[in-house]
Parts: sequence; structure tokens; C-alpha cells
Amino acid sequence: MQDNRDFPVSELTSDFLAARATRKPSVHTLKAYERDLTLIVDLMDREVVTLGDLSPRNLRLAFAGFASSRAPASVARAWSSWNAFFTFLVTEQVVAGNPMSAVDKPRLQAHSPKPLRGEDTPEQLLDAVSRVDERQRDPWPERDVAVLALALCAGLRLSEMLALRTGSFLGRPGERRVEVAGKGGRPRTVPIEPELDAVVERYVESRRVRFGRVRPDEALMVDRKGAPLQRGGLQYLVSSCYRRAGVNDRVPRGAQLHALRHTFATRLAEDGANASEIMRLLGHASLATSQNYIEVTAEQQRAAVRANRTNRALGKLGQATDSFTSMLPRVALE
Repeated sequence: MQDNRDFPVSELTSDFLAARATRKPSVHTLKAYERDLTLIVDLMDREVVTLGDLSPRNLRLAFAGFASSRAPASVARAWSSWNAFFTFLVTEQVVAGNPMSAVDKPRLQAHSPKPLRGEDTPEQLLDAVSRVDERQRDPWPERDVAVLALALCAGLRLSEMLALRTGSFLGRPGERRVEVAGKGGRPRTVPIEPELDAVVERYVESRRVRFGRVRPDEALMVDRKGAPLQRGGLQYLVSSCYRRAGVNDRVPRGAQLHALRHTFATRLAEDGANASEIMRLLGHASLATSQNYIEVTAEQQRAAVRANRTNRALGKLGQATDSFTSMLPRVALE
């Protein structure tokens, strides 16, 4: 193996990103890789960082500086990006080994699902948003309902929704499906029921009325000027839907569109889906993640049973029986 110690890391980063791009990950995934690699390199405080500078000690120092002002999840993601980068370099025989085992990775607590609170909140949300709100400058209920419905009834992530094209929906009526590229570029197919298909069709038709012809290769979700929705715009749209429906207090903190996806998964579990089915439909990398929804549902079921008034009545019966028993004469056992 030749000596590559003086090779600029920036050029190797470009090679790595090009190799990753062939897997067809989302634009956001590629940007996250680039951002994580660049930020650590910048913390090494050198005019040009070379491969020889990526020693275990330098990497530990850079990650320590990176972690000082960031959440554990951000540090863990950066660690994973660098681990993937070095795995690529080992495969390409640029380096002999991966030094990331010398850099500690933060332990992350398992994320508990954060569905919308309230038994009928999804239905209230859809009903409120489907009506024209005269307070809006340019109401577009067909689009807003389509966004909510794709998260509530297909479990799509924000990045997956932004990546949808108008031609992403395939199959015959009654057997429709949508193909999405999930986290890490993992593809999956999600069935689209006729009711959701009709919602999307109404939205596309309303878009034709507003802007004219719609091509299959165009972004599905657009703003009120016809431009593709961006991440911030989609997040704002979902937040405004919560406000208009008056359900802000039922949205878990830090979970805007993701609360809709979690609601989809939680209802799947409540209706009897197993962890494997939830894993395939939501595109989870781990079965343990899908199992969380079933465990939370079991806890909710237990809490509901515990709240049953009849159980409390049984408790009172037990107390009364104990009192009565204590009054009976004791019989000696021979």
C-alpha cells in the first residue's frame, strides 16, 4: 500500500460522497455526510488537513471540541459519518485500518414514540384543515390535507415526502403503492389505500388548476407559487395546520411532522400489526425500533384497563370483604 499521508482529506471526502451518491440517498443524507466530515476537519485547525493528520489522537481532540456544544445525537451521527468514511478508505486500500474505534461514541437513549395525544386528534386535524380558512391569504386545503394524510396514512418522513415526484405513485386503482428512498437510501414500497389515493389525486388536480400541466418528474409538494417545498417550508406548513385545528397542545415537543408518522405506527400496533410489519412499512433499520411502538401500545392498554371504574369497584368490594372476614370468629385448625 503506497504512502498517502500527504493526500488532502478534502479530495478523499469528494471521492467518498461520489461513491455514496450511487446508492441514491436523499439530498439531506449526502449533505449531512459532507457537513459532519467538514466540521471535524475544520476543528483540526490546519490550513490543509491531510490523511496523515487523521491520527486517533487528533480525531479524539476534534470530536471532543465538536461534542462540547452539541447534543449526543449530533455527535453520534458525526461519528457514524466518519466511520463510514474510513470504511470506504479501507475498502479502496487508501488506509490500512479504521481508527474510529479509538474515538468514543456517546450512548443514546432509545427514543420513545411521540404520537399525537388524544384518541380522535388525527380526525379532528384532517377535518379542520380540509375546510377553507378565510384567515389565510391563499388557502390551499387540498395540498395541506395531502401532506397530513401521507404522514398519517403512509408514515412518510419529512425527507421522503420532499423527495416524492408526482409520478411516484404506481399501480392500478385499488392496488396503488408509492416507492420511497428511506433513511440511508434504503428503498421501500408503501401500499396506498383508495382513500389516500383520492386525497392525492384531488391535490394534484387542484395544482393543475393553479399552475397548469403537471409533469411526472416534478416534485409532488410545492408552495403557493409552484416551487418545490423545502424542509423549512414543509415544517412550517405542518405547524400552521396544528394551529388552525387548535391541537397544538396535543403535539409532543420537538415532533412536528414526525408526530404524524409516529401516530401512523402507533395505530398500526394498536390494530394488531407485528414488529416486522411495522418495520417494513416505516423503513426502520432495526426491529427493536419497531418493537417500541408495540411496547408503548401495551402500556397504554394497561393504563386504560387500570382507569376502568369497575376495577376500582372491585377494589372496594375487596376491602369490604376483608372487613367482614375480620369480624368472623376464628376457628382453630386441628
